[in-house]
Amino acid sequence: MNKIKLEIVGLSYSETQSGAYALLLAEAGGKRRLPIVIGGFEAQAIAIELEKMVPTRPLTHDLFKTFATTFNVSVKEIFIYDLVEGVFFSKIICEKDGDYYEIDARTSDAIAIGVRFNSPIYTLENILYSAGILLEEENEELPPATSSDESAVTATPTSQNDLFKNLSIEELQKKLDEAISNEEYELASKIRDEMNKRSSN
Repeated sequence: MNKIKLEIVGLSYSETQSGAYALLLAEAGGKRRLPIVIGGFEAQAIAIELEKMVPTRPLTHDLFKTFATTFNVSVKEIFIYDLVEGVFFSKIICEKDGDYYEIDARTSDAIAIGVRFNSPIYTLENILYSAGILLEEENEELPPATSSDESAVTATPTSQNDLFKNLSIEELQKKLDEAISNEEYELASKIRDEMNKRSSN
């Protein structure tokens, strides 16, 4: 099982889902991107840590870190190991006294905790293949992570948009290219999902 390392390269407000944000992960050393829709609270928790801001009171994920370090538990990695009907499944790989433990978690929570431990994020080739977006050469510029203050949670939804049902593959490809060019990664993810669905039928 070959794991692929991912890096956080963007965090932006979702234009299609109220109160949600798009977290953009990038294949380390590659051109594929993995967009994941997350809730506002988790987006805020990730952005605060990435920007090294200090909240007036500890957030839930800060509390987890304090609790873990108090009992000599370290987070070694975040592993996005499955994708089922548009929902990402993740594990927090922890270590204590030489023993390793896997804790099931929502991907948004796992990453919010992982950034507090500077833990690497990994996924599998089949997940990146089915849910990833290939970034074109001329679109290497990516938006920086930004903070927010809303609440909610979800992983990437792949339910098809009715708007795309009536478009041909050629039209979908054109819209996909436009979405990527405009850095609308969540929209690009939905278009890609529709194209993948048709190719599998």
